[in-house]
Amino acid sequence: MKGAIDKAKGAVKEAAGKVMNDRQLEAEGKADKIKGHAKDAVEHVKKAVKEGSAAVRKH
Repeated sequence: MKGAIDKAKGAVKEAAGKVMNDRQLEAEGKADKIKGHAKDAVEHVKKAVKEGSAAVRKH
C-alpha cells in the first residue's frame, strides 16, 4: 500500500483547500489522491504478474 500516504495527504490537502477556499490546494490534494491510487494499482499489477509467472514455472 505504497499509495496510502499520498491518498491520506491528498485528502487533507483537498479538505483544507475547500475550507480555506483555496482552489490550488484543493487541486493539489486531488492530484495527490490520484497519485496514491495509481501507485496502488501498479503494486497490484506487479503482484499479479509475479504470482502468474510463479504459477507458470510450477507447471
